[in-house]
Amino acid sequence: MRPQAIAALSRALVDTRLEPENWHPATWQRWALVAHGIALAGHDGAARLGAQLARAKVAESRVTRLLTARGDAFTQLLPRLLRLLASQGVRPNWYELGQLIHKESKPDSDAQQEADAIRLGIAKAYFLAISKSEKSL
Repeated sequence: MRPQAIAALSRALVDTRLEPENWHPATWQRWALVAHGIALAGHDGAARLGAQLARAKVAESRVTRLLTARGDAFTQLLPRLLRLLASQGVRPNWYELGQLIHKESKPDSDAQQEADAIRLGIAKAYFLAISKSEKSL
């Protein structure tokens, strides 16, 4: 991250009452990804992320890539997906997506299990929404 990006992110985080003074570089990267994503696509916490992906007509193959990607692949895939959501006028649920970003990048097994649970919830909501839309046709 560039110094001006760190300054802007720091200001935003402090305004939201987060305390970044003792964060590790990886934590900064996660929060930068969340802030960038919210700026790209906005936020809607009223619906499940999987249902939002279905409403935006995101292809099953793209959702599968999102749910199986780890590390750098996940980080690179996410902004493209967010741009697609924004182009369809669908704002993602950052309560789910933010938790996935924070859990996904942590190496401990508890965080990985929590990330997998979030992924399963996203998949369940996506396929449930797809099924409902196909039945209504």
